[in-house]
Amino acid sequence: MPDSTNQPDQPCFKLKSANISLTALELQYFDAQDFEQALREKINQAPGFFKDGPLIISLEKYEGLDSELDFFQIIGICRRHKIHVVGVRGGNDDQRRLARHASLALFPAAGQRQVDRQEAEAAAEPPVAAADSAETPQDTGGEAKVVLHPVRSGQQIFAPDGDLVILGPVQAGAEVLAKGSIHVYGPLRGRALAGVRGQAGARIFCQSLEAELVSIAGHYKISEDLQENGWKTAVQVQLKDDLLVVSPLEKN
Repeated sequence: MPDSTNQPDQPCFKLKSANISLTALELQYFDAQDFEQALREKINQAPGFFKDGPLIISLEKYEGLDSELDFFQIIGICRRHKIHVVGVRGGNDDQRRLARHASLALFPAAGQRQVDRQEAEAAAEPPVAAADSAETPQDTGGEAKVVLHPVRSGQQIFAPDGDLVILGPVQAGAEVLAKGSIHVYGPLRGRALAGVRGQAGARIFCQSLEAELVSIAGHYKISEDLQENGWKTAVQVQLKDDLLVVSPLEKN
């Protein structure tokens, strides 16, 4: 044990807020075999996206029996595929009790925390006019990172404080990430993850959509889905009602 007389006059740790983006798995029902097969298929579509990542189980759309909801099995299956279940979102009292017994964190249902925050702010401050968050990109408060060269396969570029601007193509096998929005002035062929710390107002802009994967605040689409709309054209990708929407960029 360390000699306490030699320890500095300061606490051994500090608690700070952390804005971390989590992927939510919306569970419809639970059958161990079906669950693992579906999970394996998703991982095969985007292996690097899930590896060693935190996951929460969303129960807002769960329609199965509570007696079939085995969190220990869910945790075990996910661990076999290098995914870490950290908590449960939503659910009724019995479902949340089962999650607590499995040592999982409990998160409020989607939108509930925002409603509570808005009510608290309304009680503390006079109402003010608010912009439409679905149409106004979120201000990340940080300086944009500008990359002047193409991003080659195998490279990863991260803008931890704000937007990421790339004045060239992002090649297949490359990965670009940003706290804020991502702007690619060329073809986007690799993976682009915007709003990685939960900024749902972030967007992805590119001159030609050819991406392996795009993601905003943990919501993602892979190449197969993207080819249905805006493929190889200039587009913006944004999050609306928890869905990624691809729309064309207006040309002057």
